[in-house]
Amino acid sequence: MIDFNQYRDTAFRSTEAIGRIQTELLRKHLRYCASRSPYYRRILGNQGIKPGEVTPENLADIPPTGKEELEHENDAFLAAPPAEIVDTVFSSGTTGRPTKIAYTEHDLRRLAYNEHQSLAGTGMESRDRVLLTCTMDRCFVAGLAYFLGARSIGACSIRNGHGTMESHLDIIRRVSPTVVIGVPSFLLKLGEYMKGAGLDPVQTSVRKLVCIGEPVRNKEMALLPLGKGLKNLWNASLYSTYASSETVSTFCECTRGNGGHLHPELAVAEVLDDRGRRVGPGCEGELVITPLGVEGMPLIRFRTGDISFLIGEPCGCGRNSIRIGPILARKKQMIKLKGTTLYPQAIALALEEIPAVAEHFLEVDTLTDLSDTVTIHVALSDPEWDAARVAGRLQSRLRVKPDVKVRSLEEIRRTVFSPRYRKPMRFFDRRTP
Repeated sequence: MIDFNQYRDTAFRSTEAIGRIQTELLRKHLRYCASRSPYYRRILGNQGIKPGEVTPENLADIPPTGKEELEHENDAFLAAPPAEIVDTVFSSGTTGRPTKIAYTEHDLRRLAYNEHQSLAGTGMESRDRVLLTCTMDRCFVAGLAYFLGARSIGACSIRNGHGTMESHLDIIRRVSPTVVIGVPSFLLKLGEYMKGAGLDPVQTSVRKLVCIGEPVRNKEMALLPLGKGLKNLWNASLYSTYASSETVSTFCECTRGNGGHLHPELAVAEVLDDRGRRVGPGCEGELVITPLGVEGMPLIRFRTGDISFLIGEPCGCGRNSIRIGPILARKKQMIKLKGTTLYPQAIALALEEIPAVAEHFLEVDTLTDLSDTVTIHVALSDPEWDAARVAGRLQSRLRVKPDVKVRSLEEIRRTVFSPRYRKPMRFFDRRTP
């Protein structure tokens, strides 16, 4: 068990000091995995890995772990006795069947520490009042994580979760939160609803929006149309954060808004190219995380499936640790359309550049082994626009012309914001394996 409080200033130390601390904690993590995790006892043994000789630099000698392994050998990853498991959540699996993730009491304390460090980097203080629009139920970890972080800072949490627009509006009027945490597209929808109800978001007490689940910046760190819309609507500071249930780790922007900070005492981050080779800062690839100090279901070199890049230079806030850039795509969601490779996020960005598109989602199906079909469903706010005009604009941006269908705003929002899902769903993959 690790007391992470003794490492609280690690990110502000020199690169050499950070390397020494990471090496120490990484070796401790590997020894724990080798002795307590049936899966990693086998993997490390087969590879002849000696934990005492591993460093962040040669960590790539260990084979990465994918979501498939975690799903198919789920119980073999459990490294703590069942009696020590105090919380169980589920993450999305590769086959659509949720994958079980088990936390010990130590893991929850580690999670609280992680979120404390992340939210403190946004300038959150004990005097803040934090409205949580992410759920704490349905075996979902996000709401619990942000609650633990805000509680650790000493801020007041307002746990409205997946409440109605009316309930969020009432809370903002009555309790005057200073921070709102939620999915950015939902926060945009909430702000528009408030304005329509006679409460201008700019005139409220909200000064910070912590955005989860969707990026608000592009790879140049400039605000995307979604981020610009939030900024204009709320006139609040935006902070993008990235996390996953499996790694129990969060990477959140600080007040400089220049990438999600890795807490070096909690994780080692790598980026791999299409051949599985490690690439340097600035190069795009799959984000791979080794979360340090996890007890329940520890992981080594976990392939997140998310495409991003590392930022190596020191941050203006004083931290010298690595940061991760915005999530640019999901590797699993790559689309092959008429000989062109693209990702749902590229389509979403192109749609956000069309003011007439009020809401959207897309469906992908299998055409052949080498090609997919893409149908984009849109709601339009301008009668001068139709499906053909939207398709033409997308073709000029994406180099291919997808099928576009126009539907009502209410119909699309029922699909995107369905209570069946924990997040807004704009990508529906109907492809056969």
